[in-house]
Amino acid sequence: MVKIRLKRVGKKKAPFYHIVVADSRAPRDGKIIEQIGTYDPMQDPAVVTLDKEKCDQWIKNGARPTDIVKALIAKA
Repeated sequence: MVKIRLKRVGKKKAPFYHIVVADSRAPRDGKIIEQIGTYDPMQDPAVVTLDKEKCDQWIKNGARPTDIVKALIAKA
């Protein structure tokens, strides 16, 4: 199963995330299929950039977003 989820790439105590499409069996920061956006919770307010076309295409093809990514998609 393919999931849309967060991949952490920030430093210690300074999180920054990529919104990625990955196999559900892959580790959190492991191999990805495609990066479709970013999420920076350290800025005020938090900044979300997302390629909506790619996101919609992956969801249409059967990818399932995690709960947090669902909320970020709704926010973006």
